[in-house]
Amino acid sequence: MDLDLALVRAFVATAGTLHFGRAAEELNTSQQALSKRVARLEELLGLRLFERQGGTRLSEAGERFLPAAREALAAGERAVAAVTGAGPVVRIDTWGHLYAPMRTVADAVQALGSVRWEPGPGRDWPSVAGALLRGDTDLGFGRVHPLPDGRDAGLTQRLVRLEPVDVVLSPSHASAGADALRPADLRDSVLWCPAELSRLDFLGRFADEFRITRRHDGPNLGLDHFLRHLRDDPEAFTVFPADEPLPDHMGLHCVPLVEPTPLYAWSLTWRESARHPLLNTLLHGFTEAGRTRRWLEYDPHRDWLPDIDHPKLAARCRGGGM
Repeated sequence: MDLDLALVRAFVATAGTLHFGRAAEELNTSQQALSKRVARLEELLGLRLFERQGGTRLSEAGERFLPAAREALAAGERAVAAVTGAGPVVRIDTWGHLYAPMRTVADAVQALGSVRWEPGPGRDWPSVAGALLRGDTDLGFGRVHPLPDGRDAGLTQRLVRLEPVDVVLSPSHASAGADALRPADLRDSVLWCPAELSRLDFLGRFADEFRITRRHDGPNLGLDHFLRHLRDDPEAFTVFPADEPLPDHMGLHCVPLVEPTPLYAWSLTWRESARHPLLNTLLHGFTEAGRTRRWLEYDPHRDWLPDIDHPKLAARCRGGGM
């Protein structure tokens, strides 16, 4: 049978939301029209793709059909781009938003000319890994770490940046006037985390490594909310990328960390079985930006990198990216 991509698109949108009304809004159509398209696709396939009792969920056949349906839509987009000259769109989901991952992506994009980007926010690395495996996005960008139960199997990553972090202190903190601090100097202070610590692999490893036992976390309510609370606690600190400017009106103190300097690892990741046609071009853009901006400098006598990040660096060196 010949697949009608309009029907496939209706199915994929509904599978993504598990709600016919929201899927119809996403496709700018009526719920009735969307339901008819899904029903027509089910009729042509001779299979029920959704279970509709007690809410909407994918059937077993729908689960099997979804990855191939997404790839069919992507192939259709590439076919249209090939004849219109528009070029394929690259979907990239980022996470670690308070650390502003788009700064690094934007620097790399400058080297890529006419590539069309479609950035999207991911909640965290597990959610972006799921989106990559489902085919909902082409690339992910943020800090990658191993996921439980091998949930990241099938994904490939490339380390593109090691960013030093500063300590950020309340103006009333006892060390606010220091020219530099060692991580060990912070053991009697309280590490403030911008989200639940279970979702912040780097901060958890930093606290464990330097024996910082007093920790405060909570829901991510945005940068301003987080920094206001940090400013008002004389015992509090957090760590923040050295190249990311903080709001001037907060009055916070940024102090370099030394002996050692912690590094935050930014990686690009994708599903190896569904490589975007522009992937090699994109990797070249990140490599060029990293070379000119010295993004991958690492001195083991000066810097600290979590153990799980060392294999990324070794792989990058073997690939000639340093």
